[in-house]
Amino acid sequence: MMEELKRATQELQRSKTELSILYEISNAMHTTLKLDEILYIILTGVTAHLGLGFNRALLFLVNEKDGIIEGKMGIGPENGEEANRIWKQIEEEKKSLDDLINAYKLSKSALNSEFNQRLMHLKLSLKDADNLLSLCVLDGMPLHITKENISRYSQDPIVQFLKSDEIAIVPLKAKDKVNGVIVADNFITKKPITKDDFRMLIMLANQAGLAIENSQLYEKTVTIGHQDSLTQLWNHGYFQYLLQEQLEKAKATQGKFCLIALDIDDFKVYNDTFGHQAGDNILKEVASLLKDRSRKMDYVCRYGGEEFMIILPQTEAKEATMIAERLRQEIEKHQFPHEEIMPNKKLTVSIGIATFPGDGNSAPEILVNADKALYAAKRAGKNKVLSYADSVTA
Repeated sequence: MMEELKRATQELQRSKTELSILYEISNAMHTTLKLDEILYIILTGVTAHLGLGFNRALLFLVNEKDGIIEGKMGIGPENGEEANRIWKQIEEEKKSLDDLINAYKLSKSALNSEFNQRLMHLKLSLKDADNLLSLCVLDGMPLHITKENISRYSQDPIVQFLKSDEIAIVPLKAKDKVNGVIVADNFITKKPITKDDFRMLIMLANQAGLAIENSQLYEKTVTIGHQDSLTQLWNHGYFQYLLQEQLEKAKATQGKFCLIALDIDDFKVYNDTFGHQAGDNILKEVASLLKDRSRKMDYVCRYGGEEFMIILPQTEAKEATMIAERLRQEIEKHQFPHEEIMPNKKLTVSIGIATFPGDGNSAPEILVNADKALYAAKRAGKNKVLSYADSVTA
């Protein structure tokens, strides 16, 4: 009788602890709608000693548009030495789960780790049900790859990536639809993944899937609100916000950035000849070219009329000139409808470039000087790229 009572008490205490952990993680997920913060909270909950206690956790999201599942964020040490250092620091500083979660707002160093960078390059086709992640998404069922059966999956991308002998793979669900996968292991401690560990991970994943869906819906709404309705680029108002934000980041880190101002040459001729509807089609085509040919880190915006702005973070003047010249050439060689009616028989653009901090110390000053360089390029014969520094000395 006493033995049964003791077991029941232990079971009750364990259930209480589990509910407390899930409650704390769930509350943390409700404090933000930013996707990267939610992913960090989820993974911290999976890996923290006061959370689920796995050594390492990875999160993948389904990209329905491209038909792939792609690595988004991973938390975990690279080796035993790093693990011991981190765990010792947490113990010495007596950090709570809440402290670990809030650390993301103070520092994003976790995203810069080699482990996380490698993970973000991992993309797998959902058409290929032979890999474990796609199988988990398509079946919507968790997978426990144990020491006994892991040899069967030795060539699987996630097994090769983790190089672990036991892995838990759990789908993230929102309204019976899988939107991602959590992968966890204990590659340092070699602690077996128990039924209770697996059950807790599934319970956390169920909450995480809904939090991720809410965040994605929020980000979609924000994007639509900041998009130019014609070109689907960032609109004028959001451009002003992005420019100021980039300026503040560059000042804080003593970094650099460049601003490209781009305008379609003799656009009035095209509009007057074929009408504004045909002109709108040209604007959409140019916008698509700019977006496709720009780097992922750049912000391509429609400033107004036939003028576009591109913010180039962490970019030197020389690199910005090369990027601008490539864009100019891409547009010049592109075949636009009825472009033969243009003065030079081709639809072209003129481009001006301003650099921070060299060409100004405020957002309005950078913008004005990029525009000055643009109109200097127009005066110099159009279909040219000119930096503000060159336009001043010309």
